[in-house]
Amino acid sequence: MTEAETRGAAMSLTAAASGFVVFLLSVQVIQGQYGWGVTYTSTQICAVKGSTVNIRCSYRYSYRWKNRATRVKRTLWFIKMNNGEPVDLITDSEYSGRVQHSYNNKDCSLIISDLRERDSAEYKFMFTTNQEGGRYTGSPGVTLSVTADPGLQVKTWYSNRLECQTSCRLPNNLSYVWYKNGQEIQAQTSYYLNPLYHSDSYSCALQGYKDFPSPSVCVRGESCNRVTYTERSICASEGSSVDISCLYNSYNYHEKSTFWFRRERNHRGQNPSQPEDLSTDPQYAGRVHVETERGRSTLRISDLRERDSAEYHFKFITPNFEWSSLPGTTLTVTALQVEVIRVYQSQTYAELKCHSSCSPAGGLSYVWFKNREHITWVETSTYRTWFNPTDVFSCALKRHEKFPSPSVYGPKLPSVSVSPSAEIVEGSSVTLTCSSDANPAARYTWYKTNINLNLQRLSEEPHLVFSSIRSSDSGQYYCTAENELGRRISNDFSANVKYGPKLPSVSVSPFAEIVEGSSVTLTCSSDANPAANYTWYKENQTLPHGQHGIYHFTSISSEDSGNYYCKSENQHGHINSTSQFIDVQYGPKRSSVSVSPSAEIVEGSSVNLTCSSDANPAANYTWYKENEDSPKASGQIFTITDIRAEHSGNYYCEAQNRRGRQNSTLHLIVVAGSMKSVAAGSITAIFLAIIFLCAFLFIRRKRSSKRTTEPGERPDNQAQVRRRVQSESSLTWRHLNNASCPLLNYKENMGSVYDSPSAPVQRTPAEQQDDLYYASVSFSKNQEDALYSNIRLAQPHRHKEEEEDEDVEYTTVNFKSASATTESGNQEAEDLYELYSTVSKHPRV
Repeated sequence: MTEAETRGAAMSLTAAASGFVVFLLSVQVIQGQYGWGVTYTSTQICAVKGSTVNIRCSYRYSYRWKNRATRVKRTLWFIKMNNGEPVDLITDSEYSGRVQHSYNNKDCSLIISDLRERDSAEYKFMFTTNQEGGRYTGSPGVTLSVTADPGLQVKTWYSNRLECQTSCRLPNNLSYVWYKNGQEIQAQTSYYLNPLYHSDSYSCALQGYKDFPSPSVCVRGESCNRVTYTERSICASEGSSVDISCLYNSYNYHEKSTFWFRRERNHRGQNPSQPEDLSTDPQYAGRVHVETERGRSTLRISDLRERDSAEYHFKFITPNFEWSSLPGTTLTVTALQVEVIRVYQSQTYAELKCHSSCSPAGGLSYVWFKNREHITWVETSTYRTWFNPTDVFSCALKRHEKFPSPSVYGPKLPSVSVSPSAEIVEGSSVTLTCSSDANPAARYTWYKTNINLNLQRLSEEPHLVFSSIRSSDSGQYYCTAENELGRRISNDFSANVKYGPKLPSVSVSPFAEIVEGSSVTLTCSSDANPAANYTWYKENQTLPHGQHGIYHFTSISSEDSGNYYCKSENQHGHINSTSQFIDVQYGPKRSSVSVSPSAEIVEGSSVNLTCSSDANPAANYTWYKENEDSPKASGQIFTITDIRAEHSGNYYCEAQNRRGRQNSTLHLIVVAGSMKSVAAGSITAIFLAIIFLCAFLFIRRKRSSKRTTEPGERPDNQAQVRRRVQSESSLTWRHLNNASCPLLNYKENMGSVYDSPSAPVQRTPAEQQDDLYYASVSFSKNQEDALYSNIRLAQPHRHKEEEEDEDVEYTTVNFKSASATTESGNQEAEDLYELYSTVSKHPRV
């Protein structure tokens, strides 16, 4: 398969305020083979400058090729190639914003607006497929010709019809302007159908393009009212002279006056209100000369200046007619220019040429200047010379040295300016401008010096624009200015971008664990310009200001633990850091022991000893009892269940972590059961009352027996009486119990002690019926130990001795005489007042 080059286009030129569209008759052109190709509407298009053109085509290809489905991958329009590849018009800067294209169902179109004369070119269409070698270009393409003059002409049809024609075929909906004897008349179509007269001349133009009317024509013959200019446009060099000529005719009239006037270019057909004769214009004084003969007039302007560029018109006035409005001759005055043709040997030897955009007539002599000194040996338009970057060159026409060309020279030292000139703040729009005095105009390049002193090429425009400048854009910038005659480098420009603080970072020194009493430093740092001010906070409480964001603890304490953060601020903003927790570690302190329950510790109960201590990290606890080597328990709580008297003593706990240890001591006292404690006070009073009661009964009985004894009774009878008293006094506690007397039990910590115990006395029935009740009381000799007592009411209905409380032993009260021998009656009576008793309690088995 060969590569087919295909392309088609259609053009339409639409008249409007800014332009019109022209199109050619459709001529189908098909390129390609094997089902591949392009259909063109036309291959030749002409259009007027400023208008819009629509170039259309269609393309085709085989849906399958070599058993492979065909798929179009890319379509584009182009006019030039770059390294063998077409340049899409969409990406061409020459057409930026003026080109649109569309592809729909194998139809392709290219629309170019605001046409310029340089848009004249051959336009080609290309499509690329997924097939091997499947790239196709329409060739030849569509040739577009853009001109400022549409080339209108007036053609006469019959005696009353005129038609405005052009070399390009125009659509029927365009608007036209018609002129009769140089004056605009009302008509909008390409045909003029009004009555025609031999004396009148006619011309036409497109609406919006009145500067390019057709030449005036006479309806019949060549004799009519009209003006015909020899040249429609003239270009001349500054300082030279120019002749502008025209032919005119006033049909059957003699002109009363004639003169030349100027109209500024780009006037779009608007007539000046009062044309001014150039002969009287002060700016042309001494430089204008007019020669007018019948039917011909010539305007000569000498010592031309660039401001003389204008459109020049000839006007004649007759008694019945005035001609003035149609466009005349356009004069363009340009200054001479020195063009650098080439530079040799590392920009030290150059070839220069003196010329203007107008092509002056041959045979002119030139004058050259180097550093404003006349080079006498050169009179040609070219000049070759050695030069330095500071040299200046110019040229002029010989004998017109007062109108030299602008000087050419290498760039002067570039300057850098910044806009706005105020402080550069992050986020704002900033423009750096590089400028240098140079001719030809300098080309500029921007560079930035990186931190590592490497150069970063940024732009090749005179303006370096930051739409939203960032802090990273701060740095050193410079630009270069370069033309054919040299290259210069600007001084560095320092861009100092101001910005508010970035998120602060917080560091702690030392980085390891923080121990109470050590020196600790908190540092807050934040990227900001200008430099930020810092404020430290602990739990939202402001701390005293540190220097440069540093807060120092010379000897940190446990109270300094907590969350810290800092605020960074300057005139462009402020921001807080994240919180940093400071954990100060320390050994146990303020250790203490508590007891639960906190009331009196009773034998048999359960007790919790709790050790507490302020420590970081948390302390471990160990329990000890004084004078014992091994620990009693570990943990914060020590529990003793079923506590006994032997548990009494001094206990202490040891709180320990890796930062230290501390002990705390507790004295523990264990007492008896709770009921004995309650009765301890009461039993003493009851016990004394019983003793006094028994003593009272005993004395009363003794006195009664003395009264019943006869005086003459024998001594043996007295001894018998004593034995009876002793026997009767040996009553048990049961007798007292039967008489509803309270029972008394006295117990010692070390057991019962009996003073002078007596043997049990055999009770007789007569004794059981006696009204007297006796008790046996035993006192403990050991008064250093605590006294514990039980008081219990008698059980009157219990008659069996085995039913009695096994905890109570009933003792006897013994009365002893002072001596073993029998005394007199009085002495015996005194002995009976001595009372010895013991209260004892047998321990449980």
